[in-house]
Amino acid sequence: MKIEEYLETLPYNLLSGQDVQLSTKSFREIFEFAGLGKDDVFYHLGCGNGKGIGIALNEFEVSSAVGIDNDSEKISQAKKNLKDKAKLICQDIQGTDISEASVILFWFTDENIINEMLKKFADLKSGTKIITIWGPLPDCLPDEVDFPYIINQVPFKKAKDMQEQLRAVFGVKCVDFVTAWEFAERYIKSIGTPTTKNDRFLTIIQTLTIWINARRLGIACGSEIPESIKTYIGIMKQSFGIDFEHLLKE
Repeated sequence: MKIEEYLETLPYNLLSGQDVQLSTKSFREIFEFAGLGKDDVFYHLGCGNGKGIGIALNEFEVSSAVGIDNDSEKISQAKKNLKDKAKLICQDIQGTDISEASVILFWFTDENIINEMLKKFADLKSGTKIITIWGPLPDCLPDEVDFPYIINQVPFKKAKDMQEQLRAVFGVKCVDFVTAWEFAERYIKSIGTPTTKNDRFLTIIQTLTIWINARRLGIACGSEIPESIKTYIGIMKQSFGIDFEHLLKE
């Protein structure tokens, strides 16, 4: 089957990040990267069980923290875990007031949600940091990158095109196999998959996706397809029945 068809067989919540719980290590890396501290009002959009909120309060001593999630069970669990230390709201993030935030953790992949939230983010006070994972906000140049963690700061800097945006994210003029593999591996490690035995499989998929997208945008290194890319495309097709070859022809 084509890679697009395979991805459609996976649970939406897994693909969206909605049901992927970041590890304590990842939260610490994110907060250190963002320079989170005592003067910050931290908002976690899609806070799940509140682990990130707890770390922001207890270890980084933020002024206050707000967790928002539309799953009532997760909010109930977060309230049990945090014992009234934070404000926890069961609500769709698109309808929530976030105007007090100075730092926001926002990890969603639904384009409609991202585009709607981008409008809200743009109206926040100058200097507010929006932390995303894997990709920056649409059409924006990142202010800081420690891949897969990315910060866009209000007011946003517009990218001329996607090529400029991707080069800013990857920090290279062109994307080769090594770059694609390194960044794919960083992402898989950061999201802390529950079964590490699948990490290599997921890293291969992400590597191929990164390199093929770079090729489509004209920022892959060289005009030829690297042997390593050909090898992994062959492995995915022969061993798992997942086809990437059509993407090279588009």
